[in-house]
Amino acid sequence: MGYANQRPQSVLFGAERRSSISSVPSPQTNPNSPVKKRTPCWSDVWLKNTKSLEHVIVAMQLQSLSKDSHIPTPNSKTKPLLANFCKIDRTLLLSDELLLRILSKLPGSQRNSTFLVCKRWLNLQGRLVRSLRVMDLNFLLSGRLILRFPNLNRVDLVSGSLMSSRNSGILLSNRILSMHVDPWFLPIPGVGEENILDNMVIDRGLKTLANGCPNLRKLAFIGGSELGLLSVAEECETLQELELHKCNDNLLRGIAACENLQILKLVGNVDGLSSSVVTDIGLTILAQGCKRLVKLELNGCEGSFDGIKAIGQCCQMLEELTLCDHRMDNGWLAGLSYCENLKTLRIMSCRKIDPNPGPDEYLSPCPALERLHLQNCQLRDRNSAKALFIACGAAREIFISDCWGLVDGIFSFASHCWRVKFLSLEGCSLLTTEGLESVILQWNELQSLRVVSCKNIKESSISPALSSLVSILKDLKWRPDTKSLLPSSLIGTHMGKKGGRFFKKTWDIKVRPVVHDHTSARHT
Repeated sequence: MGYANQRPQSVLFGAERRSSISSVPSPQTNPNSPVKKRTPCWSDVWLKNTKSLEHVIVAMQLQSLSKDSHIPTPNSKTKPLLANFCKIDRTLLLSDELLLRILSKLPGSQRNSTFLVCKRWLNLQGRLVRSLRVMDLNFLLSGRLILRFPNLNRVDLVSGSLMSSRNSGILLSNRILSMHVDPWFLPIPGVGEENILDNMVIDRGLKTLANGCPNLRKLAFIGGSELGLLSVAEECETLQELELHKCNDNLLRGIAACENLQILKLVGNVDGLSSSVVTDIGLTILAQGCKRLVKLELNGCEGSFDGIKAIGQCCQMLEELTLCDHRMDNGWLAGLSYCENLKTLRIMSCRKIDPNPGPDEYLSPCPALERLHLQNCQLRDRNSAKALFIACGAAREIFISDCWGLVDGIFSFASHCWRVKFLSLEGCSLLTTEGLESVILQWNELQSLRVVSCKNIKESSISPALSSLVSILKDLKWRPDTKSLLPSSLIGTHMGKKGGRFFKKTWDIKVRPVVHDHTSARHT
């Protein structure tokens, strides 16, 4: 039954096929007979309309580059294709790596504003940022910091850990940090600690930062505990520079895990902000844990001979030691002799050096010391000054700037430094010409001298011996008083060399022959 029903349909299809074949003209038929036109096929369109096809291909390519851009079809009555092509972001043809290399070549002032172009450039600019100062710790705790700047290696969290009033016009600033305070703020010990975030919050921020930035190299923060410092030490193995504010002995327990640490700054007691204490216990923990230290700065820290001795014995790579506003006990200067590779010693903003250093036979100079810097210190005590210059007897360069109490008797102890090649005096208003002359005439290796703003050093009291010594120096900057003029007896000693060069250019332009005769007459 089914086959009988399908047979008439097959017969009908066959008849239609024969009729269609018979309707096609044969080449043997009469040429004068009318021939029906063949229906166009796709090959004809492909060969004839090549111009339209080119527009279609270009449109497809541009649409693949920018999905959001509208590419009109060839038949649409819009602007030409070239005009629309100019509106397309051509930087989409560049890969992220190539565009990062281009943006990295821009100056910093131009690179910082590139994130305003588009979202893609915003992400790329964030990948180029390496150093950042966080002003709000919530930006770190929310995770937005890591998403915005994934390649950070230097981060400062000090300002973000302070609860400062941004709307206040009162700015509290010192040599360490600055913050906006309310009118009721009193700069007395203990009051400033209320403006620092809780240690648990800071530890949480440190853990978030360590997990998101494992390539961290420099970190600065205030507060926290040893748990937060341990999380940083475990995740950031490449950490090389660390700055700890409000530091104490308990916080230093977590620093032992920072095996690759090379630069360390400890800030303990700061008047009006924090009253943390770093003693010999913390210095000993530091010395046993960070044996690769190269630079160490102790700011507002306590300690004694034992702490300095432990640092010298354990940190054998230490080359630079800075003491700022220290609270060291008596006798700490004797511990400097254990720092065998110490090259630079900086003492800054200290009210005292070492009031009771002990007998001179217990003091020995650092063998490798090259530079001694004294800045904003009180040098009124004779025992302290004498012990300091004995401990720094091997120094080749001495810098003294704005130190109170540096009279001729105190400066005379600098003769214990027998290898000095460079001396710089600035703001030493009590030192006289006789006191300077009595010391530098004993230095046979002196090559450079710099005297600036020392009003009691007068050119009129310079002796012939000092004048002859100055004449053979390789480098000289002589500006003891800006109002004083160079006397005619020191013309050949190269004093005031810069001023002479400056005026010489003026003379050469205006009255060169007259100056030539005048100078020749002066030499005769």
